[in-house]
Amino acid sequence: MTEARSADRPYHHGDLRRALLAAAVEAIGEVGPRAVSLRELARRVGVSHAAPAHHFGDKAGLLTAVAEEGYRLLAAELREAFEVTGSFREVGVAYMRFGVTHRAYFDVMFRPDLYTPGDPDLAEAVAAAAGVLYGRVGTVQGLAQSDPSGTLTAAVAAWSLVHGLATLWINGVLPPELGDDPEAAARAATGHLFRSAP
Repeated sequence: MTEARSADRPYHHGDLRRALLAAAVEAIGEVGPRAVSLRELARRVGVSHAAPAHHFGDKAGLLTAVAEEGYRLLAAELREAFEVTGSFREVGVAYMRFGVTHRAYFDVMFRPDLYTPGDPDLAEAVAAAAGVLYGRVGTVQGLAQSDPSGTLTAAVAAWSLVHGLATLWINGVLPPELGDDPEAAARAATGHLFRSAP
């Protein structure tokens, strides 16, 4: 299928799918995921209104692709944090950093009402992120005295803490006494969950 070009904004990108995803992330950051439309993305990129539908099908398909990309980016950042520090606590800090610095992705990833949860590529990306979040628990010493064996419930407790903290930070409702450094706030908060962890 030939992708028609807008007369006033000719298409100059080598990868239209990538350009549309980048435009979607930008638009989500500006107006939120619910207000994004395929027609507006086409206008931003400078292609016909049919081009986004060709690549994503519909808005749910587009947001599924955004969520998938977000989970892959998150998995990479969490994996790097653990490989560099060996600390599950620093994985939590990396999660906080991701939520604050990649808000558009964060606004879509945990909203299965906006996308197609059963998509196999998305499921693979979610599993990659979960593998870092849950798979590292057994390597941690001193994670939550109430769960010293490092089971799935301990991982969910740690995830809930940093996810909730990131969400509260993004929404600007945390006490100002926590300061203006989200990573420092994450380290302080996780200090109550991690006692002797590195």
